[in-house]
Amino acid sequence: MSELLDKRKFYIDGKWVDPVAANDLEVIDPSTEEPVAVISIGAQADTDRAVAAAKAAFASWSKTSPAERLSYVEKILAIYKRRAAEMAQSMTLEMGAPQDMSLASQTGAGTYHIETFIEAYRNFEFIRPLGPHAPTTMVAWEPIGVVGLITPWNWPMNQVTLKVIPAILGGNTAVLKPSEIAPLSSMLFAEIVHEAGLPAGVFNLVNGDGIGVGTQLSVHPDIEMISFTGSTRAGIAISKAAAASLKKVALELGGKGANLIFADADADAVVRGTRHCFNNSGQSCNAPTRMLVQREVYEKAVETAARVAGETAVASAHLPGAHIGPVVSKQQWDKIQDLIQKGIEEGARLVAGGPGLPENVNRGYFVRPTVFADVNNDMTIARQEIFGPVLSIIPFDTEEEAVEIANDTPYGLTNYVQTQDGARRNRLARQLNAGMIEMNGESRGAGSAFGGVKASGRAREGGWMGLEEFMDSKFISGWSLND
Repeated sequence: MSELLDKRKFYIDGKWVDPVAANDLEVIDPSTEEPVAVISIGAQADTDRAVAAAKAAFASWSKTSPAERLSYVEKILAIYKRRAAEMAQSMTLEMGAPQDMSLASQTGAGTYHIETFIEAYRNFEFIRPLGPHAPTTMVAWEPIGVVGLITPWNWPMNQVTLKVIPAILGGNTAVLKPSEIAPLSSMLFAEIVHEAGLPAGVFNLVNGDGIGVGTQLSVHPDIEMISFTGSTRAGIAISKAAAASLKKVALELGGKGANLIFADADADAVVRGTRHCFNNSGQSCNAPTRMLVQREVYEKAVETAARVAGETAVASAHLPGAHIGPVVSKQQWDKIQDLIQKGIEEGARLVAGGPGLPENVNRGYFVRPTVFADVNNDMTIARQEIFGPVLSIIPFDTEEEAVEIANDTPYGLTNYVQTQDGARRNRLARQLNAGMIEMNGESRGAGSAFGGVKASGRAREGGWMGLEEFMDSKFISGWSLND
């Protein structure tokens, strides 16, 4: 125990405190399968203590001016940037993001979201007219109260900043429960918040699992909102738990993105789509894991995707370079292996990768970049979210068939379109059933909200919509225009 990082404290009411009841859990480095830290799992008393601190702080924090709240977030951003290397190292240790990727993408996502929230907040009108037809009717945006934030392990700072920053900018106080698999980066984030001087109780952190602290937050009578990112199964459970107290619930859940590649797609479309699927070792809810390819260019696309998979290096997250690292845990590795085997058994054509460890490693939760061709939408690998570097390629003949296949899924997070036909792009953008549509490799503009429909949840995180997510609207008539 002495050689492990001791992270058994919680951040409550502006200070690091010991848990009420010690229940320790080791954090495992997925590159080595070795423990690197020990945390404590919170009990009901720890959750209650954090919620009480947040509730006490809400009275004063909710009355601070927008300018004052913004100044704290600007301090958080400055410290976050200064400690970026530490943050990247934390995520490399806890969830296996390779060094370079962890700094540029994992840590960089946090920087990006804080910056875009700052920009959106500067232009946010907390009291605005309903419209010229009703000049004395106003819409006011008010804090909700104490919010419970439950974040996942796959993009830790992406999700923490998408929740904590708009919550506190909106005048709320917060209790964060990060994933118990990857808690180290969130604990460092708590240090950053503390260094920024945020008033005691505005932000609190309690480590725990979903069954324990996650459920305790979901049913707690003093919490007004739960914001959760994770699996659809857990999102359903949280919704049921929160229903009794009529909390606001915002869910950002899984995905099974379709990437529609037409015969006139640009030359890099298949390479780009395959790499995107493998990014973060396939552990992204918006990954384009179903590649739908028009029949005329299908075999060439299969050949290209197989080549990209073969060229995708897999190595320890502790090494520099452009490679993918391990998946997060043995449980996740086992699930991916089972699904790869299921693809083989159901008749998909394995053209790259497959079950087992890559040739160059003998330990760690590494997965071979895998490509299946001749997949149909009834196969398990086309229906279930695999959350690993596994691509399923499905042929189609017509635009209408492509839309039917793409929409034939419980999920609806992100779909992708690759075609040079502008009219077709515009048609498909409206016909595809998802919260986000990205076309021809163009990223969504800064300030766009992230979120889906159906089993992907209906949260809208980021930008001005992400700010509104953490506030209640109030409609006021008879507003005096002269005061």
